[in-house]
Amino acid sequence: MKIAVLGGGNGSYAAAADMSEAGHEVRFWRRDAAALEPVRASGTIRVRDFQGVRDVRIARPTADIGEAVRGAELIVAPLPAFAQRDLAAALAPHLTDGQVIYLPPGTFGSYLMMSVLRQHGCRADVAIAETGTLPWLTRKRGPNEIAITTRATRLPTGVFPARHSTMALAAISAAFPGAIEPVEDALSAALMNAGPIIHPPLIIMNAGPIEHFDRWDIHKEGTQPSIRRVHDALDGERIALREMLGYRPPHFPLADHYNTSNWMYGKLAHDKLVDSGDWHEHLDLKTHRYLREDIGEGLAFIASLSEWMGTASPVAAGLLAIAGAASGNDFRKTGRTMEALGLSQESRESLAALLKEGI
Repeated sequence: MKIAVLGGGNGSYAAAADMSEAGHEVRFWRRDAAALEPVRASGTIRVRDFQGVRDVRIARPTADIGEAVRGAELIVAPLPAFAQRDLAAALAPHLTDGQVIYLPPGTFGSYLMMSVLRQHGCRADVAIAETGTLPWLTRKRGPNEIAITTRATRLPTGVFPARHSTMALAAISAAFPGAIEPVEDALSAALMNAGPIIHPPLIIMNAGPIEHFDRWDIHKEGTQPSIRRVHDALDGERIALREMLGYRPPHFPLADHYNTSNWMYGKLAHDKLVDSGDWHEHLDLKTHRYLREDIGEGLAFIASLSEWMGTASPVAAGLLAIAGAASGNDFRKTGRTMEALGLSQESRESLAALLKEGI
């Protein structure tokens, strides 16, 4: 299959390497041509995982997004949620009918990106899908080297618009064989996103150590019983929202990530993450992706969706307020909310129709 992988982060490098090694023709786009040069010059990405170390050849590294997506059956974009608007604008002139875009994860970016595509004149009949987590626990260790701790074994995935689910899920399943678990629609998938549940308590309740120590592992030193109790309460609010919206289980409770159950990354995922040591790192509270993406985009969305539903999510609202005070950023004004998405005036019925039929 012809696959375009977009972005320059950990997930994008892991995607390009894994999908190339699986035999797909991968066009790997990164906007920063200078940063992409080590991959272009060598033609490879070096992978470190449980199988050892090896160089994986990449068919076409390119800084030209049109070249990357032209003819691609699947476009995988593991970019941060705050980059999705600009990505959609860049993609608008190049998409054609039948293409599938996959956001792992999405933070309801499927709707946002489709809206931006239409605003920029793109009329291609495409599908945009999203899932609940990045499919790899991974960290870059060099300009063309990626360490993959583990890979997702269960990826709950929803499609916008839902009428394209069969077509889109077939393409995504070819890239992630045996891992895709269909859910009802893109909003259901957005409410599977683990980032806005796991990361806000970790980064906010560890703000002092993060600013004090040069390096800090929020998944090891920073995961204490009091923080886990906040995780459970916040996750309870997410699951309650899913149930109110009529979405079916399984809801992939975050507790399964910690108690070695078969969560999105399979068994022992948290143990593997901690044992790798790759997350013992320098963190900048104000600029870190956990704050900018998982709070500013994901948690803001959950809190505003709860308000739109007419229910209370006090833990989400409280963490959002504290994060805003700590970072000096009012995420209710700047974040991804129902108001910012232009959906606050929709009824339950009209939103359901939109999710099925699209824009």
